[in-house]
Amino acid sequence: MSAPSSTHSLGSGEFAGLVAIVTGGTSGIGEEIVAHFVAGGARVAALGTNLSRVPSNVLAVHCDVRDAASVAKGIDEVIRTFGAIDILVNNAGVACQGTVASITDDEWLRVFDVNVFGLARVTRAVLPHLAHSSHAAIVNVCSVAASVGLSERAGYAATKGAVHSLTTAMAADHLAAGIRVNCVHPGTVSSPWLSRLVATADDADAERESLQARQPHGRFVTVAEIAHAVTHLASPLAGSTTGTSLTVDGGLTTLRPRVAAQSTATRPA
Repeated sequence: MSAPSSTHSLGSGEFAGLVAIVTGGTSGIGEEIVAHFVAGGARVAALGTNLSRVPSNVLAVHCDVRDAASVAKGIDEVIRTFGAIDILVNNAGVACQGTVASITDDEWLRVFDVNVFGLARVTRAVLPHLAHSSHAAIVNVCSVAASVGLSERAGYAATKGAVHSLTTAMAADHLAAGIRVNCVHPGTVSSPWLSRLVATADDADAERESLQARQPHGRFVTVAEIAHAVTHLASPLAGSTTGTSLTVDGGLTTLRPRVAAQSTATRPA
């Protein structure tokens, strides 16, 4: 892998002169990632199926990651508009609740089709263009569910475990072409995605409180914190970082802080 070119201008933004595309870039975490790239000076395309929220300074591209033809058409539109692609963020994903006893075959296929096969479809379409970039980077949005046993998340966890493994395999496969591949593992993020998930619970308020309580730092992770991690890994300034995972979870994966015991003097009767 060659060192970053000295012709890359950082004076007008860390990503000045670069083109970034973000799948699932039209809401939640993806929307925030798009905003961070724009703030850094990149030209950005937000790929998704609902383009109503995409701002005017971002290229809105209809793309269904479940459909290879839709993916190819979307990437062609980016190339026609910008002429190049330097950064790919594979952020598109869907939730899946249940255990191996309750998840149907159709649901297994649905969640893998988006979270894993969709990532592969988009990456395959973008790789020929990344090969022409001197700052090529792929960042996959994974999840702590890849390594932490979370109840009722068997299908989702399986897909994110696959994304984690894919990240390291892709990093090895494309290293010689100068394409860096990394991933981010979000913890429990306050986002529209979380709101939809909570809404399916019998007691939405109790579910939200429970999810927040399991965060060691006492709050949900913000979409801005995830976006910062993604853009850090995508940055030309991280040119020697590849095949790595950055966990942004408030300590959920690794920390087990001691909870102060309530004294008998103050304990409710």
